[in-house]
Amino acid sequence: MKFVMETRIAASPSALFAFHEAPGALERLTPPGERIEVIEDPKSLRVGSRVTLKMWMGPVPVIWIAEHTEYAPPHLFADRQVKGPFAKWYHRHRFVDDGAGGTLLRDEIEFEPPLGILGATLAGNALRAKLEKTFAYRHAKTKEMVESGSSGLDGGGEGFTGTE
Repeated sequence: MKFVMETRIAASPSALFAFHEAPGALERLTPPGERIEVIEDPKSLRVGSRVTLKMWMGPVPVIWIAEHTEYAPPHLFADRQVKGPFAKWYHRHRFVDDGAGGTLLRDEIEFEPPLGILGATLAGNALRAKLEKTFAYRHAKTKEMVESGSSGLDGGGEGFTGTE
């Protein structure tokens, strides 16, 4: 299965990449009410770095480990699930210069639910709706924070203005 979301943001690819690479990025982009705990936060997005999350599927805690597999600043980084709830998960984060002073933030996800065709049949639509909701929030939050120059971290938004 594939999921793609794209949003234009009035900032350079460098500014968007820096925003995603800054410490605490995942926490800033987690929708309110989501029960996700960052167990291990990578120091970078470089190939081989990993993030470990503890999330809940109903009352059941699930560990999700993702490893970064591609790193081409300021245009791309990618991660794949090493351990977690999906049979397959590969996520490319793209930052495409739109030629008009902005960037297309594009998330491309290839995923397979657990349990093969049964999982796709029973949970495919619910998973797609969850991805839509989660990434709509992430894109809106990124747009808001980057365009306003506020990273949401102590010290303000240095490095996140669209003027780089």
